Amino acid sequence: MKVTFWGAAREVTGSMHLLETDGGSRIVLDCGLFQGNHHGFEDLNREWPLPPEQIDYVILSHAHIDHCGLLPRLVRDGFTGPIFCTPATRDLASIMLADSAHIQEKDAEFENKKRDKKGLPHVDPLYSLEDVPECLNAMITVGYNRRFKINDEVSFLFRDAGHLLGSASITLYVHEKGTEMKLAFTGDIGRPDRLILKDPDPIESVDYLICESTYGSRLHESGPEATDKLLEIIRNTCVKHQGKLIIPAFSVGRTQEVIYELDKLHTLGLLPKIPVYVDSPLAINATDIFRMHPDCFDAKLTRYIQKDPDPFGFSNLHYVRDVAGSMALNTLKGPCIIISASGMIEAGRIKHHIRNHIVHEENTVLIIGYCTPFTIGGKLRQGADTITVFGEELPVRANIIVMDSYSAHGDQAEMFQFLQHQNPNTTKQVFLVHGEEGEMEVFRQAWLDKGFQDVQIPARGNTFTIK
Repeated sequence: MKVTFWGAAREVTGSMHLLETDGGSRIVLDCGLFQGNHHGFEDLNREWPLPPEQIDYVILSHAHIDHCGLLPRLVRDGFTGPIFCTPATRDLASIMLADSAHIQEKDAEFENKKRDKKGLPHVDPLYSLEDVPECLNAMITVGYNRRFKINDEVSFLFRDAGHLLGSASITLYVHEKGTEMKLAFTGDIGRPDRLILKDPDPIESVDYLICESTYGSRLHESGPEATDKLLEIIRNTCVKHQGKLIIPAFSVGRTQEVIYELDKLHTLGLLPKIPVYVDSPLAINATDIFRMHPDCFDAKLTRYIQKDPDPFGFSNLHYVRDVAGSMALNTLKGPCIIISASGMIEAGRIKHHIRNHIVHEENTVLIIGYCTPFTIGGKLRQGADTITVFGEELPVRANIIVMDSYSAHGDQAEMFQFLQHQNPNTTKQVFLVHGEEGEMEVFRQAWLDKGFQDVQIPARGNTFTIK
């Protein structure tokens, strides 16, 4: 069998890996969009490892756009096979792909206005809203821990990865020459003791492993410390300094965790009596889907719901859908908390909130997730003195705080806990993906220190033959 790495190879975006079995099956694991304004990503999003009509199956780990965001284009370009995912992944993908299509259309419209002035030909969006339904129709849902046979040669099993509602690791069982070979793809590895989701379900011992490495060199803060720190930030910003707390958060997963955390503080009577705004239509729709999947909740949240039927709503919480309501937040007087997307501050309403609040020292911007270095969020994480928003260079006077405890990605120790069943004597090769090169090198050395002999960091387009 051959494995070709086509995305998230020495990058933290664009997850896509092609498997070609000796029997002729061609399977793509994830079909993610390269996200961000990095030079060259636009071209990468228009290239395939094979002509789409030659791909037989797609198996999807979860609904984040850097893992599923090119599916509508894949189908539009000729893919006619099934897309396997969990039920919650399909539900989330239905809103996330529509949102992504809207962004593609708006980006193309903006670019074409500039091209008109220069007399240049128009560009087409990667895909449009009309392409999304056919993609969703191709999705076949498979529950956790149910081995599913896709043909006489290959079957697979989803296990709960604890990263996002419906997220899964993928273990493939490939029969070649009378033997069964096991290859696993971790997808994105979640964290134990998360606020909403069940703990990640460890992967069984496999022959070959494709492993994410986003936080391969780091350790996160613990949960109770994070709650105390969040409350301290709220009190310091909104009560002591009468400022606004701006929280860039991914619409799906991170936003719901922050809302639930605030809901618990409100229930305990600890949350100051200030308004909290969730300014993201996608986050609002995603929260509704979270409410539909209590089967994915952990035991603590299940018990909490017995005393608070809605863990995503309290008296001071306001969901903002319309543009007028979003714009009004930028001139709102007095302290408040604004949670808005995107988490990397690369698009969406959060850019307007950052532009209007970053220059005031009484405010705080709380970064609670990974940001690629070239995004506004990444620059704030790195301590930039100025940032450019909508072409305007702005001084950073607001307090910038980073809390990785809300990360949906496991740290090094948590990833090795998830991978506890892997054995240096039986796992022949480990491929590290979905990480920056520095993180991956540290993580690779950690694998070698545990006795694993062959740990690769493939580049895009690298192909390996495995047996």
